[in-house]
Amino acid sequence: MNTISVNNNKRIAKNTLLLYMRMMLMMALSLYTSRINLDSLGEINYGIYNVVGGVVAMFSIISGSISVAISRFLTIELGKGNKEKLNTVFCTSINIQILIGVLIFIIAESVGVWFLNTHMNIPTERMEAANWVLQCSIITFLINLISVPYNALIIAHEKMSAFAYISLIEAIFKLIVCFLLYISPVDKLIVWAVMLMVVAICMRMIYGIYAKRHFEESTYHFKVDKSLMNEMSRFIGWAFFGNGVCVLRDQGTNILLNLFFGPAVNAARGIAMSVNTAMYSFVTNFMTAINPQITKSYAQSDFESMNTLIMRGCRFGFFILMLLVIPVCANIDYILNLWLIEIPKHTASFVMLILFYSMVDSYCSPLLTGVLANGHIKYYEIQLTIIYIINFIFIYVILKLGFAPEWVFILAIVFKIFVIISLVWNGHGMFRLNIRLFFRKAVVRPILIFIICLLITQWIKFDINNDLIKFLVSAIFSFILSFVSIWFIGLEARERETIVKIIINKIRNH
Repeated sequence: MNTISVNNNKRIAKNTLLLYMRMMLMMALSLYTSRINLDSLGEINYGIYNVVGGVVAMFSIISGSISVAISRFLTIELGKGNKEKLNTVFCTSINIQILIGVLIFIIAESVGVWFLNTHMNIPTERMEAANWVLQCSIITFLINLISVPYNALIIAHEKMSAFAYISLIEAIFKLIVCFLLYISPVDKLIVWAVMLMVVAICMRMIYGIYAKRHFEESTYHFKVDKSLMNEMSRFIGWAFFGNGVCVLRDQGTNILLNLFFGPAVNAARGIAMSVNTAMYSFVTNFMTAINPQITKSYAQSDFESMNTLIMRGCRFGFFILMLLVIPVCANIDYILNLWLIEIPKHTASFVMLILFYSMVDSYCSPLLTGVLANGHIKYYEIQLTIIYIINFIFIYVILKLGFAPEWVFILAIVFKIFVIISLVWNGHGMFRLNIRLFFRKAVVRPILIFIICLLITQWIKFDINNDLIKFLVSAIFSFILSFVSIWFIGLEARERETIVKIIINKIRNH
Protein backbone atom coordinates (compact mmCIF):
# COMPACT_ATOMS: atom_id res chain seq x y z
CA MET A 1 0.00 0.00 0.00
CA ASN A 2 1.58 3.31 -1.15
CA THR A 3 2.02 6.41 0.97
CA ILE A 4 -0.91 8.26 -0.65
CA SER A 5 -3.29 5.38 0.06
CA VAL A 6 -2.12 5.18 3.68
CA ASN A 7 -2.65 8.93 4.15
CA ASN A 8 -6.08 8.70 2.54
CA ASN A 9 -7.07 5.84 4.86
CA LYS A 10 -5.88 7.82 7.87
CA ARG A 11 -7.85 10.86 6.72
CA ILE A 12 -10.98 8.76 6.22
CA ALA A 13 -10.54 7.16 9.66
CA LYS A 14 -9.99 10.55 11.34
CA ASN A 15 -12.96 12.17 9.62
CA THR A 16 -15.19 9.19 10.35
CA LEU A 17 -14.22 9.27 14.05
CA LEU A 18 -15.01 12.98 14.29
CA LEU A 19 -18.36 12.49 12.62
CA TYR A 20 -19.24 9.53 14.85
CA MET A 21 -18.46 11.42 18.03
CA ARG A 22 -20.83 14.15 16.91
CA MET A 23 -23.42 11.68 15.68
CA MET A 24 -23.70 9.71 18.93
CA LEU A 25 -24.89 12.78 20.81
CA MET A 26 -27.07 13.93 17.90
CA MET A 27 -28.77 10.55 17.67
CA ALA A 28 -29.66 10.63 21.36
CA LEU A 29 -30.98 14.18 21.04
CA SER A 30 -32.92 13.35 17.86
CA LEU A 31 -34.67 10.33 19.35
CA TYR A 32 -35.46 12.20 22.55
CA THR A 33 -36.88 15.24 20.74
CA SER A 34 -38.99 12.98 18.48
CA ARG A 35 -40.55 11.45 21.58
CA ILE A 36 -41.29 14.84 23.15
CA ASN A 37 -42.58 16.31 19.88
CA LEU A 38 -44.99 13.41 19.32
CA ASP A 39 -46.25 13.76 22.88
CA SER A 40 -46.58 17.56 22.61
CA LEU A 41 -48.17 17.70 19.17
CA GLY A 42 -50.27 14.55 19.29
CA GLU A 43 -50.58 11.89 16.61
CA ILE A 44 -52.68 13.95 14.15
CA ASN A 45 -50.56 17.15 14.29
CA TYR A 46 -47.34 15.13 14.03
CA GLY A 47 -48.72 13.37 10.97
CA ILE A 48 -49.82 16.68 9.41
CA TYR A 49 -46.34 18.16 9.77
CA ASN A 50 -44.75 15.12 8.14
CA VAL A 51 -47.09 15.02 5.16
CA VAL A 52 -47.21 18.81 4.55
CA GLY A 53 -43.43 18.90 4.76
CA GLY A 54 -43.56 16.20 2.12
CA VAL A 55 -45.42 18.55 -0.23
CA VAL A 56 -42.57 21.06 0.02
CA ALA A 57 -39.99 18.29 -0.32
CA MET A 58 -41.49 17.54 -3.74
CA PHE A 59 -39.97 20.83 -4.87
CA SER A 60 -36.50 19.69 -3.79
CA ILE A 61 -36.12 17.94 -7.16
CA ILE A 62 -34.05 20.76 -8.61
CA SER A 63 -32.17 21.66 -5.42
CA GLY A 64 -31.12 18.04 -4.97
CA SER A 65 -29.76 18.03 -8.52
CA ILE A 66 -27.84 21.24 -7.87
CA SER A 67 -26.41 19.91 -4.60
CA VAL A 68 -25.06 16.84 -6.37
CA ALA A 69 -23.64 18.94 -9.19
CA ILE A 70 -21.92 21.47 -6.92
CA SER A 71 -20.33 18.80 -4.71
CA ARG A 72 -19.13 16.88 -7.75
CA PHE A 73 -17.61 19.90 -9.56
CA LEU A 74 -15.93 21.30 -6.44
CA THR A 75 -14.43 17.94 -5.45
CA ILE A 76 -13.18 17.29 -9.00
CA GLU A 77 -11.35 20.65 -9.06
CA LEU A 78 -9.84 19.97 -5.63
CA GLY A 79 -8.72 16.52 -6.83
CA LYS A 80 -7.04 18.13 -9.83
CA GLY A 81 -5.52 20.84 -7.64
CA ASN A 82 -7.13 23.57 -9.75
CA LYS A 83 -7.65 26.29 -7.14
CA GLU A 84 -8.31 29.06 -9.66
CA LYS A 85 -11.42 27.39 -11.00
CA LEU A 86 -12.83 26.68 -7.54
CA ASN A 87 -14.13 30.22 -7.09
CA THR A 88 -15.62 30.19 -10.57
CA VAL A 89 -17.50 26.97 -9.78
CA PHE A 90 -18.68 28.44 -6.45
CA CYS A 91 -19.91 31.71 -7.98
CA THR A 92 -21.61 29.89 -10.86
CA SER A 93 -23.41 27.64 -8.37
CA ILE A 94 -24.65 30.70 -6.44
CA ASN A 95 -26.06 32.18 -9.66
CA ILE A 96 -27.88 28.94 -10.41
CA GLN A 97 -29.22 28.80 -6.84
CA ILE A 98 -30.73 32.28 -7.10
CA LEU A 99 -32.54 31.46 -10.34
CA ILE A 100 -33.78 28.13 -9.08
CA GLY A 101 -34.86 29.63 -5.73
CA VAL A 102 -37.15 32.12 -7.47
CA LEU A 103 -38.62 29.35 -9.65
CA ILE A 104 -39.29 27.01 -6.71
CA PHE A 105 -40.88 29.81 -4.67
CA ILE A 106 -43.37 30.54 -7.46
CA ILE A 107 -44.25 26.86 -7.96
CA ALA A 108 -44.55 26.14 -4.22
CA GLU A 109 -46.79 29.14 -3.59
CA SER A 110 -49.11 28.17 -6.44
CA VAL A 111 -49.15 24.39 -6.88
CA GLY A 112 -48.26 23.63 -3.24
CA VAL A 113 -50.95 25.83 -1.72
CA TRP A 114 -53.56 24.56 -4.20
CA PHE A 115 -52.77 20.89 -3.55
CA LEU A 116 -52.75 21.32 0.24
CA ASN A 117 -56.13 23.04 0.36
CA THR A 118 -57.95 20.89 -2.20
CA HIS A 119 -56.52 17.35 -2.08
CA MET A 120 -54.84 16.62 1.25
CA ASN A 121 -56.63 14.49 3.87
CA ILE A 122 -56.44 16.94 6.79
CA PRO A 123 -59.15 17.77 9.39
CA THR A 124 -60.88 21.06 8.55
CA GLU A 125 -60.11 22.61 11.93
CA ARG A 126 -56.36 22.02 11.36
CA MET A 127 -56.21 23.48 7.85
CA GLU A 128 -55.05 26.94 9.01
CA ALA A 129 -52.18 25.39 10.98
CA ALA A 130 -51.32 23.20 7.98
CA ASN A 131 -50.99 26.32 5.82
CA TRP A 132 -48.66 27.85 8.41
CA VAL A 133 -46.57 24.69 8.23
CA LEU A 134 -46.47 24.91 4.43
CA GLN A 135 -45.31 28.54 4.38
CA CYS A 136 -42.64 27.95 7.03
CA SER A 137 -41.49 24.82 5.22
CA ILE A 138 -41.14 26.75 1.94
CA ILE A 139 -38.99 29.40 3.62
CA THR A 140 -36.93 26.75 5.42
CA PHE A 141 -36.41 24.94 2.13
CA LEU A 142 -35.23 28.10 0.35
CA ILE A 143 -32.81 28.86 3.18
CA ASN A 144 -31.36 25.36 2.96
CA LEU A 145 -31.12 25.77 -0.81
CA ILE A 146 -28.90 28.83 -0.38
CA SER A 147 -26.66 26.89 2.04
CA VAL A 148 -25.86 24.14 -0.47
CA PRO A 149 -22.68 25.68 -1.99
CA TYR A 150 -21.20 26.41 1.45
CA ASN A 151 -21.90 22.91 2.75
CA ALA A 152 -20.50 21.41 -0.46
CA LEU A 153 -17.25 23.33 0.09
CA ILE A 154 -16.88 21.93 3.60
CA ILE A 155 -17.39 18.36 2.34
CA ALA A 156 -15.07 18.84 -0.65
CA HIS A 157 -12.31 20.11 1.67
CA GLU A 158 -13.03 17.19 4.04
CA LYS A 159 -13.34 19.53 7.04
CA MET A 160 -15.53 17.08 8.93
CA SER A 161 -14.72 18.65 12.29
CA ALA A 162 -16.77 21.64 11.13
CA PHE A 163 -19.77 19.41 10.51
CA ALA A 164 -19.20 17.79 13.88
CA TYR A 165 -19.37 21.06 15.81
CA ILE A 166 -21.94 22.91 13.68
CA SER A 167 -24.31 19.94 13.58
CA LEU A 168 -23.99 19.68 17.36
CA ILE A 169 -25.10 23.31 17.62
CA GLU A 170 -28.08 22.51 15.38
CA ALA A 171 -29.04 19.56 17.59
CA ILE A 172 -28.91 21.77 20.69
CA PHE A 173 -31.09 24.39 18.97
CA LYS A 174 -33.67 21.72 18.14
CA LEU A 175 -33.58 20.49 21.72
CA ILE A 176 -34.37 24.03 22.87
CA VAL A 177 -37.21 24.15 20.32
CA CYS A 178 -38.51 20.89 21.74
CA PHE A 179 -38.81 22.31 25.28
CA LEU A 180 -40.29 25.61 24.07
CA LEU A 181 -42.89 23.59 22.17
CA TYR A 182 -43.70 21.63 25.31
CA ILE A 183 -44.50 24.77 27.32
CA SER A 184 -46.07 26.84 24.50
CA PRO A 185 -49.59 28.09 25.34
CA VAL A 186 -50.54 28.71 21.66
CA ASP A 187 -51.06 26.36 18.68
CA LYS A 188 -48.14 23.95 19.01
CA LEU A 189 -48.05 22.92 15.34
CA ILE A 190 -47.64 26.54 14.21
CA VAL A 191 -45.06 27.24 16.91
CA TRP A 192 -43.06 24.17 15.88
CA ALA A 193 -43.01 25.16 12.19
CA VAL A 194 -41.96 28.75 12.96
CA MET A 195 -39.19 27.75 15.37
CA LEU A 196 -37.73 25.19 12.98
CA MET A 197 -37.64 27.94 10.35
CA VAL A 198 -35.71 30.16 12.77
CA VAL A 199 -33.23 27.34 13.44
CA ALA A 200 -32.69 26.96 9.68
CA ILE A 201 -31.90 30.69 9.38
CA CYS A 202 -29.39 30.49 12.23
CA MET A 203 -27.67 27.44 10.73
CA ARG A 204 -27.48 29.11 7.32
CA MET A 205 -25.63 32.05 8.90
CA ILE A 206 -23.22 29.78 10.80
CA TYR A 207 -22.29 27.69 7.73
CA GLY A 208 -21.81 30.84 5.66
CA ILE A 209 -19.55 32.49 8.25
CA TYR A 210 -17.41 29.35 8.61
CA ALA A 211 -16.97 28.92 4.84
CA LYS A 212 -16.01 32.56 4.29
CA ARG A 213 -13.43 32.46 7.08
CA HIS A 214 -11.75 29.20 5.98
CA PHE A 215 -12.10 28.97 2.19
CA GLU A 216 -10.98 31.89 0.06
CA GLU A 217 -12.95 30.57 -2.92
CA SER A 218 -16.22 31.07 -0.98
CA THR A 219 -16.23 34.83 -1.69
CA TYR A 220 -19.01 35.55 -4.14
CA HIS A 221 -18.47 37.70 -7.22
CA PHE A 222 -20.94 38.02 -10.05
CA LYS A 223 -19.39 35.88 -12.77
CA VAL A 224 -20.93 34.31 -15.85
CA ASP A 225 -18.82 31.46 -17.20
CA LYS A 226 -20.96 30.25 -20.11
CA SER A 227 -18.93 27.09 -20.70
CA LEU A 228 -19.10 26.03 -17.04
CA MET A 229 -22.75 27.07 -16.81
CA ASN A 230 -23.61 24.86 -19.77
CA GLU A 231 -21.60 21.93 -18.38
CA MET A 232 -23.24 22.19 -14.94
CA SER A 233 -26.66 22.70 -16.50
CA ARG A 234 -26.35 19.48 -18.52
CA PHE A 235 -25.29 17.60 -15.40
CA ILE A 236 -28.10 19.15 -13.37
CA GLY A 237 -30.60 18.44 -16.14
CA TRP A 238 -29.96 14.70 -16.04
CA ALA A 239 -29.61 14.60 -12.25
CA PHE A 240 -33.02 16.32 -12.18
CA PHE A 241 -34.69 13.13 -13.40
CA GLY A 242 -33.04 10.98 -10.74
CA ASN A 243 -33.82 13.36 -7.92
CA GLY A 244 -37.30 13.93 -9.29
CA VAL A 245 -38.32 10.30 -9.28
CA CYS A 246 -36.74 9.80 -5.83
CA VAL A 247 -38.92 12.60 -4.45
CA LEU A 248 -41.94 11.28 -6.34
CA ARG A 249 -41.43 7.82 -4.86
CA ASP A 250 -40.61 8.94 -1.29
CA GLN A 251 -42.76 12.01 -0.71
CA GLY A 252 -45.41 10.92 -3.21
CA THR A 253 -45.72 7.69 -1.24
CA ASN A 254 -46.16 9.70 1.96
CA ILE A 255 -48.98 11.63 0.31
CA LEU A 256 -50.59 8.40 -0.94
CA LEU A 257 -50.47 7.02 2.59
CA ASN A 258 -52.25 10.18 3.72
CA LEU A 259 -54.91 9.89 1.03
CA PHE A 260 -55.62 6.20 1.69
CA PHE A 261 -55.11 5.97 5.47
CA GLY A 262 -55.09 9.50 6.94
CA PRO A 263 -52.54 11.44 9.07
CA ALA A 264 -52.29 8.73 11.75
CA VAL A 265 -50.34 6.49 9.36
CA ASN A 266 -48.18 9.50 8.41
CA ALA A 267 -47.37 9.84 12.10
CA ALA A 268 -46.26 6.19 12.23
CA ARG A 269 -44.13 6.73 9.15
CA GLY A 270 -42.68 9.91 10.67
CA ILE A 271 -41.64 8.06 13.83
CA ALA A 272 -40.12 5.24 11.78
CA MET A 273 -38.22 7.78 9.68
CA SER A 274 -36.88 9.42 12.85
CA VAL A 275 -35.47 6.08 14.01
CA ASN A 276 -34.08 5.39 10.57
CA THR A 277 -32.51 8.84 10.25
CA ALA A 278 -30.80 8.49 13.62
CA MET A 279 -29.41 5.04 12.81
CA TYR A 280 -28.57 5.75 9.17
CA SER A 281 -26.50 8.72 10.30
CA PHE A 282 -23.85 6.14 11.27
CA VAL A 283 -23.57 5.21 7.59
CA THR A 284 -23.96 8.79 6.38
CA ASN A 285 -21.02 9.89 8.49
CA PHE A 286 -18.82 7.14 7.11
CA MET A 287 -19.88 7.91 3.53
CA THR A 288 -19.33 11.63 4.05
CA ALA A 289 -15.74 10.80 4.96
CA ILE A 290 -15.12 8.31 2.13
CA ASN A 291 -17.02 9.85 -0.81
CA PRO A 292 -14.61 12.76 -1.47
CA GLN A 293 -11.77 10.23 -1.70
CA ILE A 294 -13.70 8.24 -4.33
CA THR A 295 -14.23 11.37 -6.44
CA LYS A 296 -10.60 12.49 -6.08
CA SER A 297 -9.36 9.02 -7.04
CA TYR A 298 -11.40 9.27 -10.24
CA ALA A 299 -10.04 12.77 -10.95
CA GLN A 300 -6.53 11.28 -10.68
CA SER A 301 -7.51 8.26 -12.86
CA ASP A 302 -6.63 5.90 -10.01
CA PHE A 303 -9.40 3.39 -10.77
CA GLU A 304 -7.89 0.60 -8.68
CA SER A 305 -8.01 2.66 -5.49
CA MET A 306 -11.42 4.00 -6.48
CA ASN A 307 -12.95 0.54 -6.87
CA THR A 308 -11.36 -0.65 -3.62
CA LEU A 309 -12.90 2.33 -1.80
CA ILE A 310 -16.31 1.69 -3.37
CA MET A 311 -16.43 -2.00 -2.43
CA ARG A 312 -15.10 -1.29 1.05
CA GLY A 313 -17.60 1.54 1.49
CA CYS A 314 -20.50 -0.74 0.51
CA ARG A 315 -19.44 -3.52 2.88
CA PHE A 316 -18.61 -1.27 5.81
CA GLY A 317 -21.83 0.72 5.41
CA PHE A 318 -23.86 -2.50 5.45
CA PHE A 319 -21.98 -3.85 8.48
CA ILE A 320 -22.34 -0.59 10.43
CA LEU A 321 -26.11 -0.74 10.03
CA MET A 322 -26.18 -4.45 10.79
CA LEU A 323 -24.63 -3.86 14.22
CA LEU A 324 -27.58 -1.62 15.04
CA VAL A 325 -30.46 -3.20 13.14
CA ILE A 326 -30.20 -6.71 14.59
CA PRO A 327 -30.46 -5.62 18.27
CA VAL A 328 -33.34 -3.27 17.38
CA CYS A 329 -35.26 -5.97 15.47
CA ALA A 330 -34.82 -8.39 18.37
CA ASN A 331 -36.33 -5.90 20.84
CA ILE A 332 -38.50 -3.59 18.72
CA ASP A 333 -41.65 -3.70 20.91
CA TYR A 334 -39.77 -3.02 24.15
CA ILE A 335 -37.77 -0.17 22.57
CA LEU A 336 -40.89 1.58 21.27
CA ASN A 337 -42.70 1.22 24.60
CA LEU A 338 -39.64 2.55 26.42
CA TRP A 339 -39.18 5.44 23.98
CA LEU A 340 -42.71 6.62 23.17
CA ILE A 341 -45.61 7.55 25.38
CA GLU A 342 -48.18 6.82 22.65
CA ILE A 343 -47.29 4.43 19.81
CA PRO A 344 -49.16 4.97 16.51
CA LYS A 345 -50.44 1.83 14.79
CA HIS A 346 -48.02 0.22 12.27
CA THR A 347 -44.99 1.89 13.89
CA ALA A 348 -43.13 -1.33 14.77
CA SER A 349 -43.52 -2.89 11.32
CA PHE A 350 -42.67 0.42 9.62
CA VAL A 351 -39.48 0.76 11.66
CA MET A 352 -38.24 -2.74 10.82
CA LEU A 353 -39.06 -2.47 7.10
CA ILE A 354 -37.44 0.97 6.77
CA LEU A 355 -34.31 -0.32 8.50
CA PHE A 356 -34.15 -3.27 6.09
CA TYR A 357 -34.57 -0.79 3.23
CA SER A 358 -31.71 1.33 4.57
CA MET A 359 -29.41 -1.68 4.71
CA VAL A 360 -30.04 -2.24 1.00
CA ASP A 361 -29.76 1.50 0.33
CA SER A 362 -26.34 1.63 2.05
CA TYR A 363 -24.86 0.15 -1.15
CA CYS A 364 -25.97 3.10 -3.24
CA SER A 365 -23.88 5.97 -1.87
CA PRO A 366 -20.36 4.71 -2.81
CA LEU A 367 -21.56 3.40 -6.18
CA LEU A 368 -23.45 6.61 -6.96
CA THR A 369 -20.44 8.73 -6.01
CA GLY A 370 -18.36 6.79 -8.54
CA VAL A 371 -20.98 7.20 -11.27
CA LEU A 372 -21.37 10.93 -10.59
CA ALA A 373 -17.60 11.42 -10.60
CA ASN A 374 -17.57 10.23 -14.21
CA GLY A 375 -20.05 12.97 -15.11
CA HIS A 376 -21.79 11.05 -17.93
CA ILE A 377 -24.95 10.23 -16.02
CA LYS A 378 -27.53 10.36 -18.82
CA TYR A 379 -28.19 6.63 -19.17
CA TYR A 380 -28.11 5.96 -15.43
CA GLU A 381 -30.64 8.72 -14.73
CA ILE A 382 -32.95 7.34 -17.45
CA GLN A 383 -32.72 3.88 -15.87
CA LEU A 384 -33.38 5.32 -12.40
CA THR A 385 -36.38 7.27 -13.66
CA ILE A 386 -37.94 4.16 -15.21
CA ILE A 387 -37.36 2.06 -12.06
CA TYR A 388 -38.88 4.58 -9.65
CA ILE A 389 -41.85 5.46 -11.85
CA ILE A 390 -42.74 1.76 -12.05
CA ASN A 391 -42.22 1.55 -8.27
CA PHE A 392 -44.64 4.44 -7.68
CA ILE A 393 -47.25 2.95 -10.01
CA PHE A 394 -47.04 -0.38 -8.18
CA ILE A 395 -47.49 1.40 -4.83
CA TYR A 396 -50.61 3.19 -6.06
CA VAL A 397 -52.09 -0.02 -7.45
CA ILE A 398 -51.56 -2.09 -4.28
CA LEU A 399 -53.00 0.66 -2.07
CA LYS A 400 -55.97 0.99 -4.42
CA LEU A 401 -56.50 -2.77 -4.15
CA GLY A 402 -56.65 -2.49 -0.35
CA PHE A 403 -53.26 -3.90 0.65
CA ALA A 404 -51.77 -2.98 4.04
CA PRO A 405 -49.46 0.09 4.16
CA GLU A 406 -46.46 -2.17 4.96
CA TRP A 407 -46.42 -3.26 1.31
CA VAL A 408 -45.23 0.24 0.39
CA PHE A 409 -41.91 -0.45 2.10
CA ILE A 410 -41.63 -4.01 0.81
CA LEU A 411 -41.92 -2.72 -2.77
CA ALA A 412 -39.37 0.01 -1.98
CA ILE A 413 -36.83 -2.67 -0.97
CA VAL A 414 -37.45 -4.72 -4.13
CA PHE A 415 -37.03 -1.76 -6.49
CA LYS A 416 -33.98 -0.45 -4.60
CA ILE A 417 -32.25 -3.73 -5.52
CA PHE A 418 -32.88 -2.90 -9.20
CA VAL A 419 -31.28 0.53 -8.61
CA ILE A 420 -28.15 -1.13 -7.19
CA ILE A 421 -27.94 -3.46 -10.20
CA SER A 422 -28.15 -0.40 -12.47
CA LEU A 423 -25.38 1.37 -10.53
CA VAL A 424 -23.10 -1.68 -10.69
CA TRP A 425 -23.66 -2.06 -14.43
CA ASN A 426 -22.89 1.62 -15.06
CA GLY A 427 -19.85 1.42 -12.78
CA HIS A 428 -18.50 -1.45 -14.87
CA GLY A 429 -18.62 0.72 -17.97
CA MET A 430 -17.44 3.96 -16.39
CA PHE A 431 -14.60 2.98 -14.06
CA ARG A 432 -13.98 -0.73 -14.72
CA LEU A 433 -15.84 -2.06 -11.68
CA ASN A 434 -15.47 -5.85 -11.56
CA ILE A 435 -19.10 -7.02 -11.30
CA ARG A 436 -18.36 -10.59 -10.22
CA LEU A 437 -15.84 -9.46 -7.59
CA PHE A 438 -18.24 -6.78 -6.32
CA PHE A 439 -21.11 -9.18 -5.71
CA ARG A 440 -18.85 -11.83 -4.23
CA LYS A 441 -17.06 -9.53 -1.78
CA ALA A 442 -19.56 -6.74 -1.11
CA VAL A 443 -22.96 -8.44 -1.45
CA VAL A 444 -23.12 -12.23 -0.99
CA ARG A 445 -20.99 -12.59 2.14
CA PRO A 446 -22.41 -9.59 4.07
CA ILE A 447 -26.02 -10.58 3.34
CA LEU A 448 -25.43 -14.21 4.39
CA ILE A 449 -23.87 -13.01 7.65
CA PHE A 450 -26.84 -10.71 8.28
CA ILE A 451 -29.48 -13.39 7.60
CA ILE A 452 -27.75 -15.96 9.84
CA CYS A 453 -27.34 -13.49 12.73
CA LEU A 454 -30.93 -12.27 12.36
CA LEU A 455 -32.31 -15.82 12.45
CA ILE A 456 -30.22 -16.72 15.51
CA THR A 457 -31.39 -13.66 17.46
CA GLN A 458 -35.02 -14.34 16.54
CA TRP A 459 -34.70 -18.00 17.50
CA ILE A 460 -32.95 -17.55 20.86
CA LYS A 461 -35.24 -16.09 23.52
CA PHE A 462 -34.10 -15.23 27.05
CA ASP A 463 -36.44 -16.36 29.82
CA ILE A 464 -35.93 -13.43 32.23
CA ASN A 465 -38.75 -11.92 34.29
CA ASN A 466 -37.33 -8.39 34.48
CA ASP A 467 -38.07 -6.67 31.15
CA LEU A 468 -35.19 -4.20 31.37
CA ILE A 469 -32.59 -6.88 32.15
CA LYS A 470 -34.06 -9.10 29.43
CA PHE A 471 -33.72 -6.25 26.94
CA LEU A 472 -30.12 -5.49 27.94
CA VAL A 473 -29.10 -9.16 27.75
CA SER A 474 -30.79 -9.58 24.35
CA ALA A 475 -29.32 -6.37 22.92
CA ILE A 476 -25.78 -7.16 24.15
CA PHE A 477 -25.98 -10.73 22.84
CA SER A 478 -27.24 -9.54 19.44
CA PHE A 479 -24.52 -6.91 19.17
CA ILE A 480 -21.70 -9.27 20.19
CA LEU A 481 -22.94 -11.97 17.81
CA SER A 482 -23.05 -9.47 14.94
CA PHE A 483 -19.67 -7.95 15.78
CA VAL A 484 -17.88 -11.30 16.04
CA SER A 485 -19.43 -12.50 12.78
CA ILE A 486 -18.42 -9.30 10.98
CA TRP A 487 -14.91 -9.24 12.46
CA PHE A 488 -13.93 -12.82 11.68
CA ILE A 489 -16.01 -13.54 8.57
CA GLY A 490 -16.96 -10.21 7.02
CA LEU A 491 -13.61 -8.38 7.21
CA GLU A 492 -10.42 -9.27 5.38
CA ALA A 493 -7.21 -9.86 7.33
CA ARG A 494 -5.65 -6.62 6.05
CA GLU A 495 -8.72 -4.64 7.10
CA ARG A 496 -8.62 -6.11 10.61
CA GLU A 497 -4.94 -5.21 10.88
CA THR A 498 -5.57 -1.65 9.68
CA ILE A 499 -8.42 -1.12 12.17
CA VAL A 500 -6.30 -2.46 15.07
CA LYS A 501 -3.40 -0.17 14.10
CA ILE A 502 -5.67 2.88 13.93
CA ILE A 503 -7.13 2.12 17.37
CA ILE A 504 -3.66 1.54 18.89
CA ASN A 505 -2.34 4.79 17.40
CA LYS A 506 -5.34 6.72 18.74
CA ILE A 507 -4.77 5.30 22.22
CA ARG A 508 -1.04 6.12 22.13
CA ASN A 509 -1.65 9.66 20.88
CA HIS A 510 -3.98 10.30 23.82
